[in-house]
Amino acid sequence: MQLKIIDIPLALGDGEEKLKLAAADILGISEEAVLSLKIQRKSLDARRNRPPFFVYAVAVTLSDFIDIPNRGDRRISVEAEPSHPRDPQIKSGKTMNRSVVVGSGPAGLFAALVLARSGAPVLLVERGKAVPERVRDVQGFWEKGIFSPESHVHFGEGGAGTFSDGKLTSRVKNPLTAWVKKILVEMGAPGEILIDAKPHIGTDRLRKVVVQMRRELQNLGAEIRFNAKMTDLVVHQGKIAGMVINGREEIATERIILAIGQSADDSYRMLFERGVRLAPKPFAAGFRVEHPQALINEIQYGPWVGRPELPPAEYVLTARLPDLDRAVYTFCMCPGGQVIGCSADERGVITNGMSFSRRDGPFANSAVVANIRTEDFAGESPDPLCGLSFRRQWEEGAYALGGGNYFAPAQRLVDFLQGRPTEKIMQTSFLPGVVPAPLDRVLPGFAVEALKRGLTVFNEKMPGFITGEAVLIGVETRTSSPVRIVREKDGQSVSIRGLFPCGEGAGYAGGIVSSALDGIRAAQWAIMREE
Repeated sequence: MQLKIIDIPLALGDGEEKLKLAAADILGISEEAVLSLKIQRKSLDARRNRPPFFVYAVAVTLSDFIDIPNRGDRRISVEAEPSHPRDPQIKSGKTMNRSVVVGSGPAGLFAALVLARSGAPVLLVERGKAVPERVRDVQGFWEKGIFSPESHVHFGEGGAGTFSDGKLTSRVKNPLTAWVKKILVEMGAPGEILIDAKPHIGTDRLRKVVVQMRRELQNLGAEIRFNAKMTDLVVHQGKIAGMVINGREEIATERIILAIGQSADDSYRMLFERGVRLAPKPFAAGFRVEHPQALINEIQYGPWVGRPELPPAEYVLTARLPDLDRAVYTFCMCPGGQVIGCSADERGVITNGMSFSRRDGPFANSAVVANIRTEDFAGESPDPLCGLSFRRQWEEGAYALGGGNYFAPAQRLVDFLQGRPTEKIMQTSFLPGVVPAPLDRVLPGFAVEALKRGLTVFNEKMPGFITGEAVLIGVETRTSSPVRIVREKDGQSVSIRGLFPCGEGAGYAGGIVSSALDGIRAAQWAIMREE
């Protein structure tokens, strides 16, 4: 008999070997009657004014004829069969002509994987470089301010997630999420991501995972080309007939899975010129806030700070401001991480957060952003790309305020709230570097007002958040795409048949997991189109 038990608490210091006894107590049976136990989920409850503890969900195997006195306990449910990640429904693609996947972020990699496992011939093209060369270029940018237009945090193998915390949380409820995590573990991600409530991989391990996915695709027969930028589409009678690489090489194909990411502004413009329907989309913008990690630990864990069982503390904060019709929230919080420069264009400064797998750095950071509505930047404009120009305006402003060398403008949090200049910035993790500057000049006034109000609400929810030790670094504009590539219910562009836009750049996903899921869906649609 298989049963699932949720909400099993374990105190700090209790080993997981005590789970069997705890499960037996909930069931009302002896520990010996539990034949086996498998952890399905683990989370940390660190709400204030009580000791932190871990919470588990487990699957247990019992003998078939045992009596369970506490069968009515809400924490107990029948597990019809052992829980295994469900594989996607992959039909054979062996009769298909070659499909082209554009982009090697999560959407592109998982789309290519589904196609390759179906037996379909696949060409994956990526405008940036493979991980080893890409890492060298990014390090050169961080250390020397040398910007490479085609090889940076946004372009290259693995997409923008390669230089991130590698978070795998997602609000998307999809049974294939477990399969995505299983594949990542097969490629070298830690097994803990299968059970952690807030799983993450870390940039150091994610780089290795991405390289292993490339090798898996090649073993399945896929061709992968780097430094291969899509510069045009070939369209015949409203259908995809091919594409052009690097302005000179034409590749014939009837299917393109478009997983370009949200920073390929030139690709959006080309698509618009070719008649692909695009639409403006809301997004969010703000800053990165950085605190000492020790301070966040103290705020979140109180008298239990320093316990070795506790991970670096995290936070999630939101503030709804009805009178402004705005919301302010934290996004992509990176405990023990660093704030990174991730410029996507020359003469632009953009921030993001990144953590290594151990999350053992001295700083904690998070985006603090306000929602940007389409009417804030589109107005009466018929241009669906006006959101790109809007965010570019503020990125260029941050570049100028930072001194024109990719240093970021920064200001102490308390100075930003009080409207006074910061004379000297304390140590930060940001590379290439920061300069003191008034951050109310790097975003529109409505966003600045909302952020100031929201930060005050954050401090009410998390006392100590506003402190002289906190620094704001600007500007955070790449939370999601301001453009949607409009598609039909069958996943194809409403304008061109055979074009399957997906992932974050298409405006249908955000983050590693949801992008991977959308790439899987795009591949399934492409295979079904062949039938």
